[in-house]
Amino acid sequence: MADFFEVDRLVDELARLYATACATAWFKVEKKKPEPQEYRAKVAEFMQHFEHTLGTFPATPEADSFRAHARQLLEAEIAKVLAGQNKDVEKRFKYFTDYG
Repeated sequence: MADFFEVDRLVDELARLYATACATAWFKVEKKKPEPQEYRAKVAEFMQHFEHTLGTFPATPEADSFRAHARQLLEAEIAKVLAGQNKDVEKRFKYFTDYG
């Protein structure tokens, strides 16, 4: 398999750097204090937006391999978020909502 270090790192950081910021902003705009599972679901929803980016890669065997690898990582990270097992998401939720 090709070395996809960049996407490995990106997916690993996607929730912390992108999805939690978007989810937090979304709930602030809605003026709503979410429950933990609701916050996790919104973070996962924003993580799924990465699918659009994956769809922009060319239709080649190497790109197909890249997309499959990235999707596998993304699904695993989303599962962690939804299960409350991503420490960065849980930390951000507690800070945002003061549920801590």
